[in-house]
Amino acid sequence: MHNMKQTVYFFFLLMMLTLTGTGPITAKAPERKATTVDDIYKLVNKYRQSKGLKPLKLHETINKEAAKHSRNMATGSVAFGHDGFNSRFDRLAKAIPNATSMAENVQYTSGNAAHVVDNWIHSPVHKKNMEGDYNLTGIGIATSSSGQVYYTQIFIKN
Repeated sequence: MHNMKQTVYFFFLLMMLTLTGTGPITAKAPERKATTVDDIYKLVNKYRQSKGLKPLKLHETINKEAAKHSRNMATGSVAFGHDGFNSRFDRLAKAIPNATSMAENVQYTSGNAAHVVDNWIHSPVHKKNMEGDYNLTGIGIATSSSGQVYYTQIFIKN
């Protein structure tokens, strides 16, 4: 009888430890990889090449200007959109020899790079910019305090 009591007691303790131990075991959700400039850049060039267009060259000065615009939208310094477009072009035209034309795509979304580029492809104005006669590009990404992600892509021909 003593052995039976010990067995029941041991079983009871084991169950209590199991139930009160570390809590439920759950699988950790995979962390979503943040979209990078390179992700957008590769997808836009892949799209351009599918249309028989030359790839764009990523340009650091344009990246900085695009990042600044995305940051300004993310912080609310400027409204979402193309406010300041002419000023951006003037600054870039001074910094990039022979810059003759410029276009810009902006977007805010919580989607990944494929979602961003797909949205631009399905918007006639944005698609026209992606397929335009440009050879340089810059991309900026910024996140607001609420987690909203803003994207700017600038296209330049020089």
